[in-house]
Formats: sequence, structure tokens, C-alpha cells
Amino acid sequence: MRLSPDELIFWQYGFLKLNATIVYTWGLMLVMAIGSKIITCKLSSGLDRSRWQNILEIIVTGILKQIEDVGLDQPQKYLSFLGTLFLFIGMANLCIIIPGYEPPTGSLSTTAALALCVFVAVPLFGIEEQGVGNYLRSYTEPTVIMLPFNIISEISRTMALAVRLFGNIMSGSMIVAILLTITPFIFPIVMTALGLLTGMVQAYIFSVLATVYIAAATRTSKSRQKQKTGD
Repeated sequence: MRLSPDELIFWQYGFLKLNATIVYTWGLMLVMAIGSKIITCKLSSGLDRSRWQNILEIIVTGILKQIEDVGLDQPQKYLSFLGTLFLFIGMANLCIIIPGYEPPTGSLSTTAALALCVFVAVPLFGIEEQGVGNYLRSYTEPTVIMLPFNIISEISRTMALAVRLFGNIMSGSMIVAILLTITPFIFPIVMTALGLLTGMVQAYIFSVLATVYIAAATRTSKSRQKQKTGD
């Protein structure tokens, strides 16, 4: 039983390795890129719309509504980043129904990369909204003593994002593997179905947390603007 798709090696030359994590990650990104191109190549603005366009609009509208509910006033600005996170994690876990496939999110390297994307995106969105000076000043609020604690908070929540997603996905895969060896086939099938639901929940949680962090990074400038207006 493999604990991570990193352990499944397809090709190796010296220290260079091509493992399941790399293959499935890039394969999934390729499928998503081609799929999005096919779905969006014939979009219609009229009443006669394809089934794929209706599904796409439902997904996009739902993501925009969720982003706005979290506290971001211009959800379209953040849709490409947060929507991509949600769809990648969701598709990575939905594909477990394919025989031989292992979700790349079961590897700590993948979840760490996703968390680093959030780690980089948060200050970028914050700087875009507030400017460099105002954003950096937020690390010293309400007092300069908070500077090291705010920096530690940024790093620790990035690690928490990576470990949380990795642990939840890996634990689900391990439970299915254990049940497959000690119980009839019906139980692993049920657990796989439950894993599909769990995978979507994890995609939702990861995306919402990323949205919350971005909202926190952009909210400071809006609070200052309100204070100045009140003064």
C-alpha cells in the first residue's frame, strides 16, 4: 500500500524521477485546459445554449457568489485564481473513480505547491488593492510589536493549508486501501463514493480559506478609507 503517489515511479534516470504525482498533475492540467477550451469555444449569449454552457454558468455563478459572500466586493477580479484552485482540487479528487489513478493532492509536494500559490497571491492582491506601503504597514497594526507575530501567522497558515489538504486526502485513500484488503468489495465502493464527496468538500474548504485570506489582505485599505470618510 502506497502512502503517496510520489512512491509510484514511472521513469528514473539517476536522481531524475518521473513519479505519479508529476504525471497525474500535468495530465490533469492538460485535460482541464483542453476541456475548458472545448467548452468555451462556442459560448452563446442567446437563449439557445448547450448543456455544457449551462453547467459552466452554474459553476461560475456559484463561485462568484461564494467569493462575494466571503467579503470581496469585486469577485470577478479573483475568479480566475480561486476558481482554478477549486476546480483543480475538485477534479483531482473526482478522478479517483478511474482505475489506477491516484489523486496528486495525496502528495505533500502538491498541497505545498497549492498553499504556496495562496501564500504568494495574498500579498499580491493586497498590494494591488492597498499599495505597497499601506500593505506592509498592516503588518505593524495595531502596534509594531505585532510585526513578528503577523509574519509567523502568514507562514503558519500556509503550512496549515498544505498539511490539512494532504492529511485529509491521504487518510481517505488509506481507509479505502485498508478496507479493500480486509473486507468485501462493497465497502471500498461505498468509501470511494464517500471519498468523492470528501474531495469536493476539501476543494471547497481550501478555496474558501484562500478567499478569506485575500479578503483579510484587502480589507485593511477599505477600513482606512471608511475612517477617513468618517473623519
